[in-house]
Amino acid sequence: MDRFDAMRAFVRVVEAGSFTKAAETLHMSKTTVTHLVQQLEARLRVRLLNRTTRKINVTPDGIAYYDRVVRLLADMDDAETSLSSALATPRGRLRVDVPSPFARLILIPALPAFLARYPDIQLDMGVSDRTVDIIGENVDCVVRGGEPNDQSMVARRVTELSLGVFASPGYLGLAGTPSHPQELESSHHRIIGFSWDARAISIRSSCIDAARRYRCRTDERRCFRAHAMSLRACAFERVSGRQSGMCRRLRVER
Repeated sequence: MDRFDAMRAFVRVVEAGSFTKAAETLHMSKTTVTHLVQQLEARLRVRLLNRTTRKINVTPDGIAYYDRVVRLLADMDDAETSLSSALATPRGRLRVDVPSPFARLILIPALPAFLARYPDIQLDMGVSDRTVDIIGENVDCVVRGGEPNDQSMVARRVTELSLGVFASPGYLGLAGTPSHPQELESSHHRIIGFSWDARAISIRSSCIDAARRYRCRTDERRCFRAHAMSLRACAFERVSGRQSGMCRRLRVER
């Protein structure tokens, strides 16, 4: 027996004054409605209705139960309606975490249109390149590059980013411009690494593991570039087509 179906059947019988009319409004057979009410009475171990061939009378227990059940069913309907409204018009707090270039170049310029479309959304935006504990930090959505490590999370690809190797002009004057990817594994090259992406990388079909041999590593992109300039080092970075004029992207050929 579905308890809520039985409650609705009982309420309709009381309000309609007959099993036949209640069955019509519930789009059920009279037999089904009768069985639901009987099962409800059996579960409660009380008689809710006195039935005769000509009329139905609600017992004192039935009246008390009807008053409670009507309020309960109304609260359930209100809860379902509020959820349906929330789906139709999103509202509430939304916490996201995105890399600084994505926030500056894509997300923040789009915020006026987003907030105008969803005026009931309260947006908390974290801007970083660090690894985020989505569950532990109660974050709803993150934007990151690479393949997801946690298969329990839902991931969607939103764009493609290429991998670039950058160096300051001062560094290239000191260490020379590499002509082959494997030269980056040489001990005389200084490497700046990203904390969230310390894996080996592939450049023009060559696998380079120099990212593990870093002189310094950071988890924030602007600091990452600043390190490359101040330490005169070579930096691996995922890029979206724009680059700082202070660093030069290397076109190392295979």
